Amino acid sequence: MTMTQRSKMMVETQAQRDRALQLLEALRQAKNRSEQNLAQINQTDFLKKVTGASSMDNAIASTQRLIDAFNRVLDQLRDELDEEDLTMLGSLEKRAPSVS
Repeated sequence: MTMTQRSKMMVETQAQRDRALQLLEALRQAKNRSEQNLAQINQTDFLKKVTGASSMDNAIASTQRLIDAFNRVLDQLRDELDEEDLTMLGSLEKRAPSVS
């Protein structure tokens, strides 16, 4: 059983979305560390003070928008797959480690 181009796109898109989810978690952790460090040295985030959002807030929001876009593409691809593709993808998902 070979994968169609559409199912290959789905697998690749899922992989990229999962990488973006990992990035999002790393950004959130870095933001927390940064805020703790600023508090320890009694400093403020000047960008956040001026614009209302830190550079980390902006990076987190941008990454979340990217994840949302990946999810929309995945939904669209899923709607266009036939039964054989869905069955194959289901078996691939069972073998692949999940990323949370």
